[in-house]
Amino acid sequence: MRRFLPLAPALSLAACAATPAAPPAAIAVAEERAPVTILVSIDGFRPDYLDRGLTPVLSRLAAEGVTAPMRPSFPTKTFPNHWTLVTGLVPDRHGIVGNVMEDAGRPGETFTMATEDPFWWNAVEPIWVTAERAGIRTATEFWPGASVGWGGTMNKARHNEVTGGTRPSDWHQFAQSVTADQRVDAVIDWMRRPAAKRPRFVTLYFDEVDSAGHDKGPDSPEANAAIGQVDAMLGRLVTELRGMGQPANVVIVSDHGMAATAGDRVVALDRIAPLADYRVVEAGPYAAIAPVPGREAAVERALVRSHSHMTCWNKADIPARFRFGRNPRVAPILCLAETGWLVLKTMPSTATSGGNHGYDDRAPEMRALFVANGPAFRSGARLAEFPNTDVAPLLRDLLGLPPGKGLDGTDAPFKDALRR
Repeated sequence: MRRFLPLAPALSLAACAATPAAPPAAIAVAEERAPVTILVSIDGFRPDYLDRGLTPVLSRLAAEGVTAPMRPSFPTKTFPNHWTLVTGLVPDRHGIVGNVMEDAGRPGETFTMATEDPFWWNAVEPIWVTAERAGIRTATEFWPGASVGWGGTMNKARHNEVTGGTRPSDWHQFAQSVTADQRVDAVIDWMRRPAAKRPRFVTLYFDEVDSAGHDKGPDSPEANAAIGQVDAMLGRLVTELRGMGQPANVVIVSDHGMAATAGDRVVALDRIAPLADYRVVEAGPYAAIAPVPGREAAVERALVRSHSHMTCWNKADIPARFRFGRNPRVAPILCLAETGWLVLKTMPSTATSGGNHGYDDRAPEMRALFVANGPAFRSGARLAEFPNTDVAPLLRDLLGLPPGKGLDGTDAPFKDALRR
């Protein structure tokens, strides 16, 4: 287990913050405060966005800290990858195999991004639960699954009351209407607490870049505006931390990238097989398909092969490199689109453009961001691409937790990037 000594500056970015230097009293406080670990997710942020000249804060954090392109897990969707980042397991093992999914144990029920029933999440313990059990106080300003009473049971007859579950000591229910400024304010307020109630591990989530990429495309003015807005919020965060003398190891990630899409780049399933023969559990860059009883063979004959701009497999035959298809929640048939194409039930009635993710995890457009900066990290370290399963082992090191057992990830990529 590595242990890290706090350094005087809270973050190397402090030198470039556009605010007066912290007074001597604040610096003295910083020397007495133990470093905190802050995991920041910028949903849908591709690493090449740093090359657009829109991110002075994030680019400086990367230049003076550690950075690398990161490979997401398949499927390159929001909920599966956020759960991987805090568990160290691929979706096929942790059970959140899509933003939408079904489970034979809950017939007639569908998991969506609003689902908080622990039944769907309980297979693997997230890092905030591990930390809380070790006596480390945690707080989450949004993260998929963070509002779930992990390990508990939901009683739907009693207003969805959850009994026996564990949550972070502090957490807020996700609401897109909560602004980026308000999210940063929440983290700063937690850091102002007395040491006994101050969290040592915090998550912070921004969705603006992903939303703009979906709506207008990754190369749009709207996407660029969102990139600049989130960068400014990171500047606020590090400046406020420095002002109160709080050392912080800030680990900034994204869950996946974003590819441009268009309404004329669509594979329409109804033109290949009758929609009455199957349910489309989830559609978009890939389609998760469940044939209706008695129509399995017909659906397989029509779908399971290579098509123009799409390939379909039975779940048992999904290529091993995806590390996907053994979990019972994976639909019987997976149809994966060529990057930039969509698999939908029918052709859209109007031409649209925008962006999406969920494609092959090795597609360049799906690469994810990784930047780390703080007293635990060496300056100017550039790492080779690594899988996002390695983030959870790194967080364990930063928090002083023992290595996880049976994880898909390892802290090996960070061996030379951490101060000893």
